[in-house]
Amino acid sequence: MATTSTDALDDFSTEVFSHEGKQRTIYRAGDGPAVIVMAEMPGITPAVAAFARRVVDAGCSVWMPDLFGRAGEPASPVAYARSLGPACVAREFAAFASGTTAPVIDWLRALARHAHATCGGPGVGAVGMCWTGGFALGMMADDVLMAPVLSQPSLPLVPPWRKGNAADPGVSEADMARVEQRTAEGVCVLGLRFTGDKLSPADRFATLRDRLGDAFIGVEIDSSPGNPWGFGKKAHSVLTEELVDEPGHPTREALDQVLGFLTERLEVG
Repeated sequence: MATTSTDALDDFSTEVFSHEGKQRTIYRAGDGPAVIVMAEMPGITPAVAAFARRVVDAGCSVWMPDLFGRAGEPASPVAYARSLGPACVAREFAAFASGTTAPVIDWLRALARHAHATCGGPGVGAVGMCWTGGFALGMMADDVLMAPVLSQPSLPLVPPWRKGNAADPGVSEADMARVEQRTAEGVCVLGLRFTGDKLSPADRFATLRDRLGDAFIGVEIDSSPGNPWGFGKKAHSVLTEELVDEPGHPTREALDQVLGFLTERLEVG
């Protein structure tokens, strides 16, 4: 039987957060320092919710904004089609724009400040995936963001007519300068991707390594042809759809590294 929205998210409470006239539903769970979990396409799927529960089990509270799609619906071709089209043309995501910080990041910064004021602790973590993968980088403009995780960052998209987007980190130059300042002060950035993932190009990680140096921790999982783990050429979702929850598996090791990064940086326990 298919998982319904209620089945997938019935252990989360909901509230509405508004900033500058834009309201969105937030799914919350857990106690401890706040972590903003931003869903990948097509939205808050059961796999994304399962990852959020891991964050809760690690000792953090999860704040999961409903940014697109139908919350709780499993990933499917229909769900992707329903979410992707509107998101591509929405101004707030600036899906194709280079050298730009997406307008939605301002709203996410406000949510992070609210979550920190509510939960306390040394700061807030943020985990973006796929479409939202780079949003945590832009959120670093605020001092409250202490543990940014970029999982398979896919924006800006790289159409044939904008191949230069592959190296674009997804924020404005002013915000990137602020990110560099934050990393010089001791904040680290954790990034995850599969090596063959064209949606999250290697050039983007190369830019982050060049600009941030050792403050960028890049985890790249081998998905080349004939790789020992059997990943296909379309392997993309490190923490969710591609996760193999077995000790020693590279996706499980990546998950454990993310949870360790969040708990260490947010001083959990």
